[in-house]
Amino acid sequence: MKKNIALLAGGFTGESVVSLKSAQQIDSQLDRNLFEVFKVIVTEESWFYQHSDRENIEIDKNDFSLTIHGHKIIFDVVFIIIHGSPGEDGKMQSYFDLLKIPYTTCDATTSALTMNKGYTKAVVQGINGLNTANSIQLFKQDETNQPEIESQLKLPLFIKPNNGGSSIGMSKVNGWGDLKSALNKAFDEDSQILVEEFIRGREFTVGIYQHHFEVIVLPITEIKSSKEFFDYEAKYTTGITEETTPADLSEEQTIKVGEIVKAVFLKLNCKGVVRVDFILQDFTEEFFFIEINTVPGQSTNSIIPQQVKAAGMNMKDFYSLLIHEALV
Repeated sequence: MKKNIALLAGGFTGESVVSLKSAQQIDSQLDRNLFEVFKVIVTEESWFYQHSDRENIEIDKNDFSLTIHGHKIIFDVVFIIIHGSPGEDGKMQSYFDLLKIPYTTCDATTSALTMNKGYTKAVVQGINGLNTANSIQLFKQDETNQPEIESQLKLPLFIKPNNGGSSIGMSKVNGWGDLKSALNKAFDEDSQILVEEFIRGREFTVGIYQHHFEVIVLPITEIKSSKEFFDYEAKYTTGITEETTPADLSEEQTIKVGEIVKAVFLKLNCKGVVRVDFILQDFTEEFFFIEINTVPGQSTNSIIPQQVKAAGMNMKDFYSLLIHEALV
């Protein structure tokens, strides 16, 4: 008997556009021999299923069910592909936990923690071989003390919203005169921001998932951007970045990175597929953790589909695996 899958997309942030693109890609790859798929769109105004006749049918939030022509549909699994709130920060996960409906992402605690870049860095520090850039966490309600920042950190700096994704609101600061405008840009996106020293080196990203209790690392991708850094435009516009999968790394480097990101996955108690962004510092080749994405993009230009294919898997089998893992 086919499983009923709710493909949950949309969200409350600017990343909802990316979420819908990811959902379109996943929807085209889910195995219809195994699953009945219902794309459910979540907005601040409503949660609805868009029926084939273009009629929007509201979800019953009391039990997350759907009624079509008098027939009530109960979902076996929720495939969460909402980037940002409420699908990546633990809110939807808490809701589904209350209803005892399995889902494909990390649990509520891990999702809430990893949405905050500063708190995540604090947890992963101490993992053997993992370094983090010097940084300061700022809160909107506090008065910004620029001399204090200048005394603690060295230029250039990255300014980023603590709870944002897809690099929205992120800036690189090369001179102290640009700091205030960069802080304001980040505070427009979040009430907490991270001011972080720039680490010069090669930028990489790698997907990790779990199957039958084994943590598996996908082929690593190196990212070279024609822009100063891998921002929202670079991530989602064809041609701005050069992405090489698998990355040109030695076997020793690949093994070392694999050990570190597996440790990150386990320490943060991750589930489903996640993506870790990192830098290998110039000259030292030390591993610097940037961030973890617990609902990584799955659109045409996204990294995870590239890595899955480089691993010799097809997306249909990979998504089936994620759904079956959620049911374990």
